[in-house]
Amino acid sequence: MMPNRSTDILFQLIKSLEKAEKRHFKLYIKRSSGKEDLKIVRLFDAVDKLKEYDEKVLLKKLPAVTKPQLANLKTHLYKQILASLRLLKSTDSLDLQLNEQFDYAHILYKKGLFIQSLRIIERAKEIAKSNQKFNVLPQFLALEKRIENLHITRSMQDRAEVLSAEANEVSRQIDTVARLSNLALKMYSWFVQHGHARNLEDEKDIRQFMKESLPEDVWEQTGFYQRLYLYQSYTWYAFIRQDFLQYYRYTKKWVDLFSEQPLMVRVETGHYIKGIHNLLNAHFDLRNYREFEKTLRKFEKVAQLERVKDHDSFRVLAFIYISTARINQHFMLGTFKQGLTLIPGIEEKLENYHLFIDTHRVLVLNYKFAMLYFGSGDYNKSIDYLQQIINDKTNLRYDLQCYARVLHLMAHYELGNDMLMESLSKSVYRFMAKMKNLTVVEEAMFKFLRQTIPLSPRQLKPEFEKLLHTIKHLEKSRFETRAFAYLDVISWVESKVYDKPMSKIIHEKYMMSKRK
Repeated sequence: MMPNRSTDILFQLIKSLEKAEKRHFKLYIKRSSGKEDLKIVRLFDAVDKLKEYDEKVLLKKLPAVTKPQLANLKTHLYKQILASLRLLKSTDSLDLQLNEQFDYAHILYKKGLFIQSLRIIERAKEIAKSNQKFNVLPQFLALEKRIENLHITRSMQDRAEVLSAEANEVSRQIDTVARLSNLALKMYSWFVQHGHARNLEDEKDIRQFMKESLPEDVWEQTGFYQRLYLYQSYTWYAFIRQDFLQYYRYTKKWVDLFSEQPLMVRVETGHYIKGIHNLLNAHFDLRNYREFEKTLRKFEKVAQLERVKDHDSFRVLAFIYISTARINQHFMLGTFKQGLTLIPGIEEKLENYHLFIDTHRVLVLNYKFAMLYFGSGDYNKSIDYLQQIINDKTNLRYDLQCYARVLHLMAHYELGNDMLMESLSKSVYRFMAKMKNLTVVEEAMFKFLRQTIPLSPRQLKPEFEKLLHTIKHLEKSRFETRAFAYLDVISWVESKVYDKPMSKIIHEKYMMSKRK
């Protein structure tokens, strides 16, 4: 279970700090050593020692501070911590460095040192351009124009034309990147809102949406960010349509873009990590066993880069995605029991990182844990994790909510809880129908589960054979793949037909693929 999160922003910020960051803050604040600053050091220490934020406890630890004073002190401390982190992290962030250069250029301009200001602007522009950071260029160009407009400098005669052309080109670049990044975000939002395309009508809607949103000259763009957001847009477009081959092609283009321009791995580490994660998902959906293994090994090396290890967000993202991939690998190989050994370590990290991890990612991992236990035959433990998803009140991921309920129903079926089955199956059916989430496979599953409750074990096998015959041919149907991606229903049914554990059925499929 995840601990309750405090909503106090100062508490969250202090708890997110590492030892080196805390030490740097103390050194930074004690340089001024004003009376007020010493008070905030005491406040810092008091908050740091709290396990959960409690203002009454905090005021007892700071007898010289009244409640009204505490609010002001907290605001002051929050700002000082951010200032300390900005100083500490500036060498690690290109964005911070460029903003710092702009500040220096602006200060020199205000001092009347125009030539020095222009030199800094020119250097900063070159760095920004070489790193594709076109979004920061307008502020530098605006300052440069101001200097050229108001003051006599050593500039060349045609400087006005050069600056105007440069500003126009930067505006064009920014506009294209904005339109494509908007499209990538819209496609992702479409998926969050609607999920996978369920039928031809959904397919038509998303095709129309893509056609209307795609800029006309999109394939003529060669810039890094234009291509990045274009590939992301097509990644989501393919994923929504459950065209896993196209999904694979565009996630690979996304990752390959960083191989072509390795400098951008450091500049856009988050996008690189997300790209590898999606490529792993594509290999999982297509059961590309060998490529999955190679990509996972590559990801594990990326996670060891100093850039990833030293950045809270990247480190947590890499942990979540690699944990997910390792579990998915056990699903592909049918090695569910071996996969159970991952759970304690992942749960420990989830607790350590709880300030940084959103509820959605916890839900996904809980579902994966439940699947591992289900595949291992521990249906009670599977139900425990599924209950955490079913009882969640955040209204996230209705698709996950639906399949958690289906797996929950199957676990009770395996346990022989006949008394619960009828009411549970009706409840799950209603929930999924309300969400307009029923596929042909799921309809067949519900019909089977309702009809077989009163049957004896001897009568069950022919019914499982009928179910297998009904759903096996749907494995290649694009609008039915969602059911198989969340839950390997066919392997479960085959395990009943052939009297083998589900894990063995899946492992045999893996061994057959190796012989091809």
